[in-house]
Amino acid sequence: MTAGSGAPEIGEPFVVRGKTLDGEPVELWVGSDGMFSSEPIPGAETISVGGWVLPGLVDAHCHVGIRYGGGIEDVAGARAQAVVERDAGVLLLRDAGSPADTRSFDDDPEMPRIVRAGRHIALPKRYIRGLPVELDDETRLPAEVARQARAGDGWVKLVGDWIDRGTGDLAPLWSDAILVDAIAAAHREGARVTAHVFGEDALPGLLAAGIDCIEHGTGLTDDTIATMAAGGIALVPTLVNIENFPEIADSATRFPVYAAHMRDLHARVADTIGAAHEAGVPIYAGTDAGGHVRHGRIADEIVALGRVGLDPTEAFAAASWAARTWLGHPSLEPGTPADFVVYTDDPRRDPAAASPDLVVLRGAVVGRSPALA
Repeated sequence: MTAGSGAPEIGEPFVVRGKTLDGEPVELWVGSDGMFSSEPIPGAETISVGGWVLPGLVDAHCHVGIRYGGGIEDVAGARAQAVVERDAGVLLLRDAGSPADTRSFDDDPEMPRIVRAGRHIALPKRYIRGLPVELDDETRLPAEVARQARAGDGWVKLVGDWIDRGTGDLAPLWSDAILVDAIAAAHREGARVTAHVFGEDALPGLLAAGIDCIEHGTGLTDDTIATMAAGGIALVPTLVNIENFPEIADSATRFPVYAAHMRDLHARVADTIGAAHEAGVPIYAGTDAGGHVRHGRIADEIVALGRVGLDPTEAFAAASWAARTWLGHPSLEPGTPADFVVYTDDPRRDPAAASPDLVVLRGAVVGRSPALA
């Protein structure tokens, strides 16, 4: 890929010429307002020619503000996490539950866009300490869901299952009846609902209640896959986080049934998620960064999606234009914010090593490989 003498000055128009992953030529004119222009702009500097152009990447399940290894980041730490994502080409994040306040990032032109799901909602001692809003009575769930819907950006996050120390295995948190009321409450607020689910037993109730998305989904069965496919219910499998299941099992020596269950879910994850893909369940890329996964690993998740059956273009779609559409954000349309990435080489050849050579956020170049400087 060839380029001009360097990044344009902030506010100066520029043009990028390249091709999409389907080989179609693309010419992107970016105006001084940071928006894509439908017409050529006189005097615009050409900054890239011949590369592979994708809409900004998406991590559809991450946690900005949750520290790797545990704990909550301060504002500076959360900002550093978001910068790591941006530098990997991730310009849109769905923050699937975090107690950290990142609203100040919304007005920062250097920060990726964040779609927030408020805080996780759980019962006492049924999720990671310090992260969720804990309800002492499940009858409070619909009201809390409505509150989190108003606090978020169109999403609410439930903890659907977690270890029950009384039974020693994964178990649902909520009754089927209360889930119907809770998900209806979110929908009345114009929000969608997703849920953390590792095992099998929580899925039927969540799906019957009209949930919009499942996170992880390692316990999916033929029946629940068919329900998701029929209803167009999305799945974000967070495959790089599922790699941690054996370690989680090793740490659960007091709960041998749970440990064996986690190992089994891990052992068959490729078959499980592959069957969901084969059935037509919409799948999107999410790393679950924060906690057990470091930020900036979207390339690893794209590779993992390929291992469970998505072809290379599908895997990139799940981490770019398809995910953006699902989250209600534009891609490369005229009159919309210029958020995109450019690769010198076709990133499908080696997704694990693929790193954008040019990152443009809100019409400004925020990342550029030394070869293009």
